[in-house]
Amino acid sequence: MAMAANEIEDMIKVALPDARVEIRDLAGDGDHYSATVVSEAFRGKSRVQQHQMVYNALQGNMGGALHALALQTSVPE
Repeated sequence: MAMAANEIEDMIKVALPDARVEIRDLAGDGDHYSATVVSEAFRGKSRVQQHQMVYNALQGNMGGALHALALQTSVPE
């Protein structure tokens, strides 16, 4: 079962309440998304740590309900 974009956004915002999240469905199939996540919580973290924070927010749905997520993370300017 595929995940809706708003579900992904909601899960990220629960874990990172200050996050600005933009989700795009890349293939129109509910399985392949890109996400841009901007959060102060990422400050001082490596890119790998930032991505791990987002994957943790998705509570194990990566590779299951969510097949692919192209992820871009950053801190606010």
